[in-house]
Amino acid sequence: MKAAELRQKDEAALAAEVKSLQKAHFGLRMQKATQQLGNTATLKATRRDIARAKTILAEKQAANTAKA
Repeated sequence: MKAAELRQKDEAALAAEVKSLQKAHFGLRMQKATQQLGNTATLKATRRDIARAKTILAEKQAANTAKA
């Protein structure tokens, strides 16, 4: 997912996105453990998507804290 797409979402939607990505990453790790995962590059992609979403969420939370 692109950073521009994530920046358009509000904090609640970003938190839901992070949770969804973490569930997907867990599923991929289980597939890898049971030798069912064909493309292991998806693990790296989901890990980076999680980091990207968490970074933008932290930026938004810091901006809201600074405004208050």
